[in-house]
Amino acid sequence: VQLQASGGGLVQTGGSLRLSCEDSGFVANYRGIGWFRQVPGKEREGVGCINVHDGTAYYEDLAKGRSIISRDNAKNTVYLRMNSLKPEDTAVYSCASTMVYTTYGCPPISEYDTWGQGTQVTVSS
Repeated sequence: VQLQASGGGLVQTGGSLRLSCEDSGFVANYRGIGWFRQVPGKEREGVGCINVHDGTAYYEDLAKGRSIISRDNAKNTVYLRMNSLKPEDTAVYSCASTMVYTTYGCPPISEYDTWGQGTQVTVSS
């Protein structure tokens, strides 16, 4: 499994972005994809996650009400759309896969075992 996040860039406050997480591996045998973000000097934090087979998604508080995580299994791609972006959303966003299927919320970060390269999102004030 190889994951690659893309779609980042420079956005104005209040704008939106759609990030993509593409699995370029030969076999997709994971159950979920999580989105995370990190700024220098701070711990990585979760944004949300999705069960890839049935599309159920869960969101962390920072993303609730302004984000949608979706997947296109034919393209082996998971998307994160974030609206109403704020300067504090500036970070490197990355995705990771997990073997955990969840019905209660996103698995802990320790359950994610394959990480892709991130994509920089910068929100200007």
